[in-house]
Amino acid sequence: MTFEKATSKDFDTAYTFIQQLWSYNSYDPIKTREVYEKIIHDKNSFFFFLKDNGEYKGFCHGDYFQTFWMCGLTCYISSLFTCDQDRHKGYGRAMLDHAKELALEKNCRAVILDSGMARIDAHRFYENYGFEKSCYGFELLL
Repeated sequence: MTFEKATSKDFDTAYTFIQQLWSYNSYDPIKTREVYEKIIHDKNSFFFFLKDNGEYKGFCHGDYFQTFWMCGLTCYISSLFTCDQDRHKGYGRAMLDHAKELALEKNCRAVILDSGMARIDAHRFYENYGFEKSCYGFELLL
């Protein structure tokens, strides 16, 4: 397994994965590419792929930001993805380990994430990893 920082040339792979993340969304490839390019060039963000035997198996995207809650830098993992057929092979854990290492390098006080209400298996995975339920998430679409 290797971790590779995302580059512009990886967009097509990223887009294929992103479309599978939230099946209830539709993704405009032009707008998605604009967001992707901003993320991969933002010093307060990370986006990496996990590859195994030369094949893309998943990706992780997150951001670093200051919070009063943690009184310091916090790492927010906004996307963690592996394809259905690649689940239960250790890829998700490996990506979380790598994201945690990146957060430690930045001296983050915590790693946080959220997960959709219906994603019971994902919740179990995060709790087994060591995450604790800490809040309810809310969104207001504009």
